[in-house]
Amino acid sequence: MSDDLQNHGAVFSLLSLQLAWRNLWRHSRRTWLTAGAMIFSNVLLIFMISLQLGSYDMMINNTLRAFSGHIQLQAEGYNENQRMRRSIPSILSLTRRVRESLPDAAVSARAAAFALVSSEERSFGAQLIGVQPAWEPGVSTLPGLISEGRYLEDPDAAEIVIGAVMARNLKVGLGDEITLLGSGWDGSFAAGVVTVVGIYRSGMADLDRSLAQLPFGYFQATFFMQGHGHAIVVALDDLDQVAPALSTLQPLAGDDLVLLDWDALNPGLKQAIQADMSSAWLMYGVLIVLVAFSVLNTQLMSVMERTREFGVVSALGVRPSRLAMLVLLETALMALIGLAIGLFLGWLVALYFNTAGLSYPGMEEAAARFNLPDRIYPSVSPLSLLLGPVVVFGFCLLAAIYPAARLLRLRPVEAMRAA
Repeated sequence: MSDDLQNHGAVFSLLSLQLAWRNLWRHSRRTWLTAGAMIFSNVLLIFMISLQLGSYDMMINNTLRAFSGHIQLQAEGYNENQRMRRSIPSILSLTRRVRESLPDAAVSARAAAFALVSSEERSFGAQLIGVQPAWEPGVSTLPGLISEGRYLEDPDAAEIVIGAVMARNLKVGLGDEITLLGSGWDGSFAAGVVTVVGIYRSGMADLDRSLAQLPFGYFQATFFMQGHGHAIVVALDDLDQVAPALSTLQPLAGDDLVLLDWDALNPGLKQAIQADMSSAWLMYGVLIVLVAFSVLNTQLMSVMERTREFGVVSALGVRPSRLAMLVLLETALMALIGLAIGLFLGWLVALYFNTAGLSYPGMEEAAARFNLPDRIYPSVSPLSLLLGPVVVFGFCLLAAIYPAARLLRLRPVEAMRAA
């Protein structure tokens, strides 16, 4: 008896599928118009979401490449309170070990101090960063933003690179000397005289006003660092490499040092991305709701046109719930057509721009000015491809609930009398 019921159910399901497919093409133009709206929305959603995720990757990488890098190795508590004594001993040897552990990454050591920088006319407070001139260009775009002069070359030279706003405030130019006054790592008085060899323009006034870079060797000698430093900066090619790199570097960190990823170094960046994603989904939601109303209209018209037919079938013994399921099945088949074709076309569009890139008018000039990539490459991933179409598919099924629910209240006699 159980096997007979299962066979009967399978036959009925197959018959329902065949009926639903045939009913779709009774008005093929209407079906294609509705499926076309789904296809268009799916292609547009795939492209927009792929472009949005690609722009986020670009924004994150550009932000991290500007100065902080994807990962930093620091002393415990230094990120929260940048006191000079919270440092990494024998930082250069540890940096070499990090570089050996991550051969495909750019790695550079840094040391930092706050000091008074003075010219002949003015004095201002600034953050001084000791960098490795040979390795710093790999972890920061700042060396590529030099607008006057050159970047640091000799690791032990008494020279400095400052921002354009700092140069203006101090009234100094290339070749002028600046006096540095501060406290050394051991608490002693630190002083030095350096020559301005380069002036950078980052486009960020706060950075151009307050940050200057010195060769790492000279910084060590001036601030009596005794081989200590404050951060080992790691820049990677892709965000997906961050987690494996953290696992690789964990043994080197030990118990005294901490590994900070890009989210810990730039906590506001992820929040900005989440806020932008939320506002974007408001726009996507309008498009999805319009498609859902199109499906609702199509299926409601289909049900009303077939009221007499449904009444006859119901009088023959078919339960209203079976008829409602038939309408939902028709909607699912139509949505699957829109999903399959839209997914394929959207994948082609996203794949093309993922290879060729996308550039807005004026983007190349801005990129050249700030030493950044001049094209956006949409992200082609299962998330970017499936997220939009799956949401459209779900809303289309929800839109068919009302037309299907009307059949649950169907009265066979009244339906057969309908015109």
